[in-house]
Amino acid sequence: MSDQDRKRRDNGKHSGVIMPVTGSSVDLPLDYAEFFARVKARVKQDRLKAQLSANSIQILMYWDLGQDILQKQNEQGWGAKVIDRLSADLREEFPEMNGFSARNLKDMRKFSQCWPDREIVQRIAAQIPWRNNQLLLYKVKDAELRQWYAQQNTVYGWSRDVLAFQIETKLHTRIGQTANNFDTALPPVDSDLANQAFKDPYLFDFLGTTELHKEAELENKLVSHIEKFLLELGQGFAFVGRQVPMEVGGDDFYIDLLFYHLKLRCYVVIELKAGKFNAGHVSQLNMYMNIVDDTLRHPDDKPTIGLLLVKEKNHTVAKYALSGYNKPIGIAEWEQVITESLPEDLKPSLPSIEEIERELEETVKEELE
Repeated sequence: MSDQDRKRRDNGKHSGVIMPVTGSSVDLPLDYAEFFARVKARVKQDRLKAQLSANSIQILMYWDLGQDILQKQNEQGWGAKVIDRLSADLREEFPEMNGFSARNLKDMRKFSQCWPDREIVQRIAAQIPWRNNQLLLYKVKDAELRQWYAQQNTVYGWSRDVLAFQIETKLHTRIGQTANNFDTALPPVDSDLANQAFKDPYLFDFLGTTELHKEAELENKLVSHIEKFLLELGQGFAFVGRQVPMEVGGDDFYIDLLFYHLKLRCYVVIELKAGKFNAGHVSQLNMYMNIVDDTLRHPDDKPTIGLLLVKEKNHTVAKYALSGYNKPIGIAEWEQVITESLPEDLKPSLPSIEEIERELEETVKEELE
């Protein structure tokens, strides 16, 4: 033991007890920091897997219970009073468990009705939180569309509030709707991926109520709310920078917004226009994409994609304007919308049953009854 550690030990004596030497004073191996980082990452990953596994088991149990209730209703005509009694008995029998309120039991019954195939439930619905499933039950009436949103929720890890926003803004009608030349500028596989990565229109409910007339104002708003902007762009976009300087032949050019898409494996140049689309916008964007491909693109990167966001466009005119360009470009509108659905917390979560029941009692009961 070093003199310094011995001194710390002696100073830590109190009532005959020797205080242990803190971990920070121990000589650590040189690779300890890297080792600890790996251990921490593994614990986080395994903890998430445990949460997801528990969530899946819980939802399958809810489906099974819902099926049992349905069967009794069909065979013996069980009514609401029997469900109320079942709720009370379950709570008494399992006081340590939550989720057996009459309201929740009725949701389990509806869940089994709306998802009749247990195998599909296990593969899709059981992979998202119960409260998200409850939202889908009452906000999405079409079975195929409900399954689509559940699949998207699984892929992107949406919280309940984010899922509500995507449903309210009809995400399924906006994906793959840009005016673009992806089918001719990209190989088929990349073209399909690009179509699914972009949408039209893009809805920004965080821009405020003041109408924006200048690109700089729009850019400032988007960057100052970058998390919400990235949420609307969709999964895979990584922000690189704004007003990215490029020098060509002694002239300076500035790219409005530059992103890198992790799935498409390419840079994405976004140009913002506060007004109506015109064909000259495409020429400008195409030049910026050429510069990025020549100066930033790595040999392993795929060709840069351009996205032109305009306040207004004629879809047919935009398609004609893209004709003849061999760089992949999409043209979409942006809309300044007002909605209360976009959440402050954008992180996926697995809320408690108590939170679910509280919320349902306050917000869903009147709508259902």
